Amino acid sequence: MKVTNPPPDNPLLSLTVNILLPVMILNKGGHYLTPQLTLLVALCFPLIYGAQDWIRRRHKNYVSLLGLVNIMITGSLALGGLNGIWFAFKEAVLPSILGFLVLGSAWTKSPAAKLLFCNPHVLNMSLIEERLLATARELDFQRILRQTTLWLSLSFFISAGANFTLGLRIFEAIDSHLSPEEQMKILNGQLAHMTWMAFAMVALPLMLFSGILIYLFLKRVSALIEVPVDALMKS
Repeated sequence: MKVTNPPPDNPLLSLTVNILLPVMILNKGGHYLTPQLTLLVALCFPLIYGAQDWIRRRHKNYVSLLGLVNIMITGSLALGGLNGIWFAFKEAVLPSILGFLVLGSAWTKSPAAKLLFCNPHVLNMSLIEERLLATARELDFQRILRQTTLWLSLSFFISAGANFTLGLRIFEAIDSHLSPEEQMKILNGQLAHMTWMAFAMVALPLMLFSGILIYLFLKRVSALIEVPVDALMKS
């Protein structure tokens, strides 16, 4: 029986569900819902999206699972009445975990760069493996994968530091003398601000960094096996 691969993720849909809708709900939902319910509704969108994405790609997408954990922590902190520096630390947790996982993979048989960049549906891996064997450059290829993985881990650590710094500025301590509803309303505003700013000031630059990293990886592999970059791509 032929196994069909799940369709690729839709970047526009992902951006809308995980960023735009939660921000709009956190900003405007307070006019129609209680602050607690506003937070829960806003968290439901990335939660449901991440759950269905992980179910469809269970064998290859563990980032979604970590994203679900991140959302659960956000809800727990908010509903537990915590704020301020706790959320700054929370914003640094997920990229830090990913950074250490990617870093640790550099010395395994399956470094993160291999899992992320050597997709047989995108790259002509049969040609690459054939040329590596013919030129006896397998060790050099492994070295490229390891070095690329180290650079990839650096991007996550940069993200963690940037998120923490941004979180310290956005998640200011909330006056404990305010009513629980007022505190939650202020926190929802901070979460909306952090969600949008983190995407604009952290996620977008890191996406550009990753694109450059992929380009340099392909250029190095192309030079290593003496095959044009275009030929490396799956037709």
